[in-house]
Amino acid sequence: MCNAYCILFGAINLKPEEVRGKRVIEVGSYDTNGSLRPLVESHHPSEYVGLDIVEGPGVDVIGKAEDMLDRFGKESFDIVISTELLEHIQDWKEGIHNIKNICKPGGIILITTRSYGYPYHEHPYDFWRYELEDMKHIFSDCFIEKLEKDPAKGVFIKVKKTHDFVEKDLADYKLYSILLNKRVKEITDKDIKKYSWRLVLRQKIRDFMFNIKKLFS
Repeated sequence: MCNAYCILFGAINLKPEEVRGKRVIEVGSYDTNGSLRPLVESHHPSEYVGLDIVEGPGVDVIGKAEDMLDRFGKESFDIVISTELLEHIQDWKEGIHNIKNICKPGGIILITTRSYGYPYHEHPYDFWRYELEDMKHIFSDCFIEKLEKDPAKGVFIKVKKTHDFVEKDLADYKLYSILLNKRVKEITDKDIKKYSWRLVLRQKIRDFMFNIKKLFS
């Protein structure tokens, strides 16, 4: 899925000559409110594969980001796109590892995701928030071509995987968890059971109050 700012970022930063004749994968491709796919396909890639955990619009292959390296193989795509997915992956380090490694040397990675201040949103879970400094660190093993804030409380990045790529060790890196309200190395299944229902309830109360105010305004 993709908001209007996300689509604009893709339109500006994915050039026709970069896409034409190339093999593209979109990780988290279920189209609920917009997608970069029509734009990218208009540039005539050799193949466009949409991967998501459930069947639906824009999905060609059902599978998890954490398993895609085993499924597709190393350095199998020229362009890797992921819009509004990374905040939903419990093991974000494995997701990033796979995104980097299915991309060919010299290939492009384009990502959009949410930052601090964006409300909890299930899909079916919501785990992480990424800032500009996080992305600088996470993708310091690639050449960062574009990195900017999304006005709708998110972050956008486009990188090129270097030909002498050596993957950065992120094992000890802490990322902000919306579940735990602090920076942590990982989120456990126990954390999810303990905290996620509270955030869901809180969001439902907010939505209810918003609808009540709207009804009487």
